[in-house]
Amino acid sequence: MKLTFLGTGTSCGVPVIGCQCKVCKSTDPKDKRTRCSALVETDNTRILIDCGPDFRAQILPQPFRKIDGILITHSHYDHMGGMDDIRPYCQFGAINVYANKLAKQSMLEMLPYCFAENRYPGVPAIGLHEIEPHVPLQIGNLEVLPIQVMHGKLPILGYKIGKLTYITDMKTIDDGELTYLEGTELLVVNALRFDKPHHSHQLMDDAIAFARKVGAKQTLIIHVCHDVGLHEEVNKLLPEGIDLAYDGQEIYL
Repeated sequence: MKLTFLGTGTSCGVPVIGCQCKVCKSTDPKDKRTRCSALVETDNTRILIDCGPDFRAQILPQPFRKIDGILITHSHYDHMGGMDDIRPYCQFGAINVYANKLAKQSMLEMLPYCFAENRYPGVPAIGLHEIEPHVPLQIGNLEVLPIQVMHGKLPILGYKIGKLTYITDMKTIDDGELTYLEGTELLVVNALRFDKPHHSHQLMDDAIAFARKVGAKQTLIIHVCHDVGLHEEVNKLLPEGIDLAYDGQEIYL
């Protein structure tokens, strides 16, 4: 199974428009971060996690092949704003999209023309499925287990796929959810920055503490903003086994 990070940045991306900080002005490609999204692939199954407004640019460098399912973590625009751009992939048939109740309703409101009785020719063909935490679903040859985390006061979904657990935009998680993460070897989790607490996102110390609870062999940090610092410098500060992910990074499990 291969994990590809299409995007690892927060809602504004990096560089931030108009910002002149050292991160936004960096020439290191690893400091260029589009909005969070990832591909999980085997030889015959391809899953997209989130489809934000940068999806078109993110997917163009990837081999063109069928998308078997899209997992939505939550309803915010930086995680759903690129859904109209899945149109080329609908030539293989309707794409199954999986979301919790709140995200499903938001998608119906954001893309009403995709679900109209008489759809305009060429709009994305979406099979929209409501899912719940702890109820597994099968996509191709991959079993996906949704888990619930809290994005401030908003309940959102993370996903465990085999030995991979992918979580973004988490502020807190109930200790009872840790049972569902047993066997995680690669943990992907969010950390906005090192300081300046945020009402709905955890900071780096929170992510490190969570990674230690999960006990994964490797942890990669996503959904970071420019305040986190330069990629190269930050990785020197992080504990062994914990690193910043970067756009385009590929991991094989």
